[in-house]
Amino acid sequence: MISLPRLYAIVDSSAHQSIRELVAFARELAAGGCSLIQYRNKSGNARVMLGHAKELRRQSRAGMPAPHVRLIMNDRADLCLAADFDGVHVGQDDLSPESVRAIIGPDRWLGVSTHNPEQLREADLTSADYLAIGPVFATSSKEDPDPAVGLEGVRRARAVTRKPLVAIGGITRANAASVIEAGADSVAVISDLLREPRKSAEEFFCVLR
Repeated sequence: MISLPRLYAIVDSSAHQSIRELVAFARELAAGGCSLIQYRNKSGNARVMLGHAKELRRQSRAGMPAPHVRLIMNDRADLCLAADFDGVHVGQDDLSPESVRAIIGPDRWLGVSTHNPEQLREADLTSADYLAIGPVFATSSKEDPDPAVGLEGVRRARAVTRKPLVAIGGITRANAASVIEAGADSVAVISDLLREPRKSAEEFFCVLR
């Protein structure tokens, strides 16, 4: 079974004006202690996504500045392979977990998003390495989010699966500890890392000890 860091940082391309800015942001996250970073791009422009991803991979191999940063591709198993990422994370409307596993092989990490106990139980039976539950709280990072599950939803999710559990959606430094206490192994964060990413990451790790 894999071991997840407490903080699962997400780099969303829509929050950055250029590849230079995006990569600089990821480097700051790594400097703040992030060892797991997901690249997320909902524009559907595969060429741009691959360019971003390859540069993130190059930087990680150069030290980024911290070594051993694991990179996860959101949605796209094909781009995960093309950019030589360490894993892929898929949602309910993407390829099935087993289809993704057939593409990426047995060694790369596979994560699956779920939004209710039924989806979680179904995902738990797949070869996914970790499962995500959310949104925990109201979030502005998705255009049409599922209903918030709250801390009770995290507790229910923990009761359903023994796989590593990532909580996502509206998680901040102010509420992250309560999410871990409810049973999550890790918290996925986008918005509350955008300002001063290195300092923000460091503060997350302080509250998540």
